[in-house]
Order: sequence, then C-alpha cells, then structure tokens
Amino acid sequence: MKLAVWTYEGPPHVGAMRVATGMQGLHLVLHAPQGDTYADLLFTMIERRGHRPPVSYTTFQARDLGADTAGLFKAACQDAYDRFRPEALLVAASCTAELIQDDPGGLAETMGLPVPVIPLELPSYQRKENFGCDEAFLQIARALAQPMARSEQVSCNILGPTGLGFRHRDDVTEIAGLLREMGIAVNMTAPMGARPSDIARMGQAHFNVLLYPETAESAARWAEKTLGQPFTKTVPIGSRATRAFIEEVRALSGSTAPVNDSRMRQPWWAASVDSTYLTGKRVFIYGDGTHAMAAARVARDEMGFEVVGLGCYNREQARPLRALAKEMGVEALVTDDYLEVEAAIEAAAPEMILGTQMERHIGKRLGIPCAVISAPVHVQDFPARYSPQMGFEGANVLFDTWVHPLVMGLEEHLLAMFRDDFEFHDAAGPSHHGGHAPQAIHLDPEQPSEPAPAVTAAAAEGGSMPPEAAPPAPASDNVIWLACAEKELKKIPFFVRGKARRNTEAFASQQGLHEISVDTLYEAKAHYAR
Repeated sequence: MKLAVWTYEGPPHVGAMRVATGMQGLHLVLHAPQGDTYADLLFTMIERRGHRPPVSYTTFQARDLGADTAGLFKAACQDAYDRFRPEALLVAASCTAELIQDDPGGLAETMGLPVPVIPLELPSYQRKENFGCDEAFLQIARALAQPMARSEQVSCNILGPTGLGFRHRDDVTEIAGLLREMGIAVNMTAPMGARPSDIARMGQAHFNVLLYPETAESAARWAEKTLGQPFTKTVPIGSRATRAFIEEVRALSGSTAPVNDSRMRQPWWAASVDSTYLTGKRVFIYGDGTHAMAAARVARDEMGFEVVGLGCYNREQARPLRALAKEMGVEALVTDDYLEVEAAIEAAAPEMILGTQMERHIGKRLGIPCAVISAPVHVQDFPARYSPQMGFEGANVLFDTWVHPLVMGLEEHLLAMFRDDFEFHDAAGPSHHGGHAPQAIHLDPEQPSEPAPAVTAAAAEGGSMPPEAAPPAPASDNVIWLACAEKELKKIPFFVRGKARRNTEAFASQQGLHEISVDTLYEAKAHYAR
C-alpha cells in the first residue's frame, strides 16, 4: 500500500463491497473507522445506483481504540441483522481496522445469528480490489453452494458480474440472450442479481460461463472441482472471440441451435472503404488483464491496428498478458503506477490509446485520442443506454467507441491544417453568419501586419508581452524554433506532432544547430525516415 494521487484498484474491502452491492438479500458488516465510509460514493455517485450499498460500518473513532472495539463490531452485526434481516451476513475488516486485529469472523461466529455468517480474510497490505471481489465470491460459494442433481434442461451459471463493473449490466443481458438463443437456460447470474438462496442452487447447472476472470475465476475453479461443473475459458469480446465462445458453449452443452449474427455489423464496417484509412493506426492498450488482452486481439485481428504497447495493472493476469505481448512483438507493461504508464505512452507515441479513466486524462495531456475499455471508469462510462462490450452488439459498440475518437481527431487535424485559410482562420467567424463575420485580416506573407498596440505599448514600457505575442520558447539544449518552422510543424497531425518535435530537436542538437528552420524540420524527417 502506498500514498498516491491516483490508484487503479482500491483496497480488498472495496472488492467485497462490489460483490455485496451486486447481490440481493446479503449484507456486509465492515469493521472500519469513520473515514472508510467514503466507498458508498463509488456506487451512488459513479454507478448512479438508486440505493445505498448493503453495508454497515462500525465507524469506530480514535477515542474508541482504548476501549472495546470488539464490542462495537458485535453490536453492529446485531443491528444489521435486526434491521435488514438478510439471508446471509458477510463480515470483514477494512485496511485500517485490520491493524487492530479484532478478528471480525471469530467475533460474529460467537453471536449465534440465525443466518449463515461468512467471514472474509482480506490482506489489505498485500492484495487489492479485484482480489477482494474474487475472494468474497469464492467464500460465498463455498459457504452456500452444494452438489445437487442437474436441471432437466441444459443450463449454466453466469459468473463474474459485480457492482461497479465496467458495462457488466449490459454484458449480462447480451450473453444471457445469446445463451437462450442457443437453447441453454441460465440457472443463475452471480454475484450481480443473485440472492444467497440462488447461490445455494448453483450446483443445478451443467456448466459455468465465466465472463470476468478477475472477479470469479477462483469460484469457477472451485465449482469445477467440487460441483463437477466445467467453465468457459473464452471471454466473448469482439466478433472472433464471440464466435469462439459460441463454439466452446456448443462443446460443453451439446447445443446445435443456429445463432443469428445478422445484427453484428462490426466485421463489415471495419473492412469497408471509409474505414480503411484507419488500418495500421498505432495503438497503446492498458487496463485490467481481461479487457486489455481482448482489446489487443480485436485491435490487431479485427480493426487492423498496430499494437505498440500492452499492459495491465492487476498482477494476477501478468502471465497471460506477457505471453500475448510477446506474440505481438511488444514489451508487456505490468504496473499500477500511472506515472510509469504515462511515460510508456509518451515514449511509444501512439495515434490512439485504449485504456481506463486515467489514460483518458493522460491522452488529454499528450494530445492523443483515447477510448475507455476497462475499469476504473467515471460516471460517463455508466451510460443509461444499452452499451455492452461482449457479444454481437458489443462488437458493434467497440467499433463505434474506438473509431469515433480517430475520426474526430482527423477533423481537428484538418481544421488545424487550414487555420490560415480565408474561411477558417480564427478571425473569420462562423461561416454560416455571412455578413456578420468580423473583418477579414491580412494574410499576405509578403506584407507583415503591424504589431498590435498592446504589444507595442508593453514593449515600449519594458513590460512583459502577452503569451500569444511572445516569441517561441527555447527548446532543449538552447535550440530555438523559428516562427516559420513552428507554423510548418502545426501541419503535422496532432497525434504525432510531439514525436516530430522531439526528433527534430534531437537532430538539431546532433548537428550543432541552435535554430530550427523549415529546412531543418524536413532534414530531420528525412534522417529518421532512413
């Protein structure tokens, strides 16, 4: 654990909260100080849920540490049961409460509550949020699920979706519809939407569909061993993965029902004439392991992009991600330090980023378009509309989400290229206003305009010039860009302009030049093109 401005994952108790919040009829009692109640905002503000998470806090304070904090926890457990009457009770400690070692599980077991009490051991200083999800769901399954006779109709469980998950709501709807089309019943979906009584009949299903390994792989492996239920290994993100998922489900279920894929437009749109100019675009991908690896395959195999960077923040997925990165000829980036991620993106100089909310901010700073493909995300990535990432419709959503930033970037580049055109320069005004446009300015390069009065006055009085009138700032190693070279540099697309600037400055330094002209810019371009 470390202090940071940004973190990709919260502590493990946030993961346990995501599981509890996704379920119904379950309550989590969290031994935590008053300050740890901030996690409620993640669900009510960011996910826009209409109710508070089913979590009770002991909310002990500093003055309570000299007294009986164990008594506070037992009182909180009793109050939670009396008020909410859950079918089962989860008990855990937050990262702060872990230090006082009160053993919430042991304390709750001595109370004799008439419902199952499921203790969670969450090592807050070694593991993180996704581990908390995975461990909480595993312990719930162990405590409640039992081997039993299979359902008469071939059925499956959908495992992995939680509260605060990236597009989990819509992914479940998409995949459940696909399974029904194949003639397979959904026995239950868990954790999200399930009750403890639903978990108890988990063993009725013939197999499990694992959508998110980060949050449910341990439970899927336990069910395979204990309940005799195999589980799917393919995550159906993208058109190719969705078809592979269908074949895997056919092998597990024996289904031969036809599947209508006519609504999947992504393969044709990605191959159509107006999309071919996107082929070969350099893309940097970062997120949780599952979404990052799926995005890399879609980017390379379905969109025709060139993957120049691939990374994840959860070390549990490091091994398969490194294997995929090696296959793609790039070095894997496994880190949860956003500054390392920013440095890697800047060095790769991609034309597009596929990442999390933080990579969106990084992209803004570097002038690179970004599409969000993975948690953590902010409120805009919990849309009111139907917007899955998985299945046939998910493939369509991926195409729209990834292509639109590049198209908008192209429009920005064209506007920048023609910034000096008589119709598009800043002083021209909106073209549809016609006669109300400001008076045209002189753009004749042979007749330089007089300096603005404010600039002349400031110079005469020895004051500072306005930022827009100031000469270009010296570059590294005392290399100065001439105005004509700066103007020519702006014609280069914004998503590679930074790299072009750095390469030109490096070339000028190597040649012993102190001024960069238009000729220097093109000489540097020719040098690095060899």
